[in-house]
Parts: sequence; C-alpha cells; structure tokens
Amino acid sequence: MVKFLPLNQAVAENLNDGDAVAFEGFTHLIPTAAAHEAIRQGFRDLTLIRMTPDLIYDQMIGMGMAKKIVFSYVGNPGVGLLRRARDAIENGFPRSIEVEEHSHAGMANAYEAGAAGLPCAVFRGYRGAGLATVNPNIKTISCPFTGEVLAAVPSIRPDVTFIHAQKADRRGNVLVEGIIGIQKEAVLAAKRAVVTVEEVVDNFDDLHPNLTVLPRWTIAAISVVPGGSHPSYAHGYYARDNAAYLEWDEIAADREGFQAWMQVNVLEKSADDFAARVEHLRKAA
Repeated sequence: MVKFLPLNQAVAENLNDGDAVAFEGFTHLIPTAAAHEAIRQGFRDLTLIRMTPDLIYDQMIGMGMAKKIVFSYVGNPGVGLLRRARDAIENGFPRSIEVEEHSHAGMANAYEAGAAGLPCAVFRGYRGAGLATVNPNIKTISCPFTGEVLAAVPSIRPDVTFIHAQKADRRGNVLVEGIIGIQKEAVLAAKRAVVTVEEVVDNFDDLHPNLTVLPRWTIAAISVVPGGSHPSYAHGYYARDNAAYLEWDEIAADREGFQAWMQVNVLEKSADDFAARVEHLRKAA
C-alpha cells in the first residue's frame, strides 16, 4: 500500500546499497530532490539506469555511488559533456564504473518489456550501428513467423524507480502531465517506486480521463517536494533553469570544485530547499 512519507524516509525505506535504480525523467520532471537525498544518505554500488543521464547522475557518479550505468545518452543537455561521468569512465575517479550503452529505442523497449513482465524486448533497431560490438546485451533474433532478423535486449526491471510528478491525490494515485518520457513504464517495471510530487489534491475527478495516472497500487511511497525537479522543469509549475545547466559545466570541470559545491548545495541542504530554488522560474512556466 502506498505511503505518504518525508523524502528522507521514503528513500531510506526503498533504496539499498547494490540496487539497480532508475531516476527517470526525459528533460522534464527529473527527480532531482530524490537523487540528492540518495546522495546525502551515501548509498554505494548502485547500477544507475536512465535513458538520458544528466546532472543528477553526474553528481551521483562523482560522489562514488555508481558501479555501473545503463543509458542511451549521457551528457549535459544543450551544453556538452558530463565531466564527472567522463572522469570516472576515462580515469577511474573516484572509482571505475561499468558502462552499458543503448539507443533510445533500445532503452524504451526494454522498459516496456519490464513493465509487461517479459524477459526481453524484441524490436527493429541497431541496424548499421556499432553498439552491438561493445555491448554484449544487444543480440539478434529471427522472427519465427517471417524470418526477419530483429534486435533483442534484456528487459529493464529496476529494484526501485524514482520519478517526479505534478500531483498525487489523497488516495495515492499520481498524475503526470506534459512530456511523459518513459516514467510510466519505469514505474511499472520496478519492484518498488517512489514518487515526489509538487502537491497533493483531493481527487482527479475534474481532469480528462486520458491523462497519465499511475494508480496507487503501483507506488510504494509518495513525498511532497515542491520544486523537486529543479533545475529541470515541471509543466504548469515552473520553467527549466537553463542557467543552472550552463553553470554545471564549470562546477563539474574541477574535482575539488565539484566536491565543494556538493558539500554546500547538496550535503548541507534538504528537500525543503527546493521550493525556494524555483520561485524565480514560476512566472515563466
């Protein structure tokens, strides 16, 4: 049964050292507050799964939390590299990490297969690409009906998925609006799911029936964290903080500078700080 919990408790009860964990959000509704709480609690040996790792995975990798990343694009969107991820991959700092790279189509299909309880995803993909030569989890399979050669990848079934969303109702159902990305499938594929939301409302009775609603039985815990996706955006609540993405490129470029920034802006902060971060962005939403 879904529980409404403070974020520190929701993370502590659902994330463990060594877990395969997805912090999903495709440009929009990135669960930054949840990732920062995981950093504060100091989890280790995580397999970090996400279609588009950006700032939060750069931070988690830089803090030595990851043993492996599974992804389909790694970078600071609109800016360039993830410098802490690159340092770990190229130089083993602060630790070496294993890399499993896919295409966006491969990751999306793998999440869908996980949500359906299937062992693998089969789809048209990777033709003419070289990823299969460096990723042994990309296979080919012949269709038993047509003989067509198709791509196959293992399904993604995280131990826990974290997402951010706009609203939860008082029964624990969650509403996701705007760019949905793969959040729904990532929740359904996981053993446990934790959702941070902007607010709690009485019900969704006045909303369109075709909106994306995750029913309460798919979720382990909900935490109310206004502003919890900053510096990404929450449709209808606040705009993307483009300046923060530009600033991150300089912050992450230096090992000591990165550690100093994390100490002040993550380790010494709490989830309550996020609401203040987005005040200047609300009018632009």
